[in-house]
Amino acid sequence: MKVSEISNKEIADYLRLEIDDLTENEKTTITNLLDIAKSFIKSYTGLSDIDTHEDFVIVVYILVEDMYDNRTLYVDKNNLNKVVETVLGMHSTNLL
Repeated sequence: MKVSEISNKEIADYLRLEIDDLTENEKTTITNLLDIAKSFIKSYTGLSDIDTHEDFVIVVYILVEDMYDNRTLYVDKNNLNKVVETVLGMHSTNLL
């Protein structure tokens, strides 16, 4: 699976939500969190094509779950999940 293939339904399933029971606002939130997670991965690693690394799929799920559960508007780089940090670090080109 590639990051670009992750659907809102798959994210909702991962969050243990029934997509058909969500309001339009909640569906929009899931869409936004998915986009934010993808942008964060690109920014963190410096990679523009994140589909080349299948291990980023789980990173997207973890980031979306964390942001959804905590309803934060940002990902705090200082409190980043260790699994996420390790996987992203393996592919990071931003080593400054």
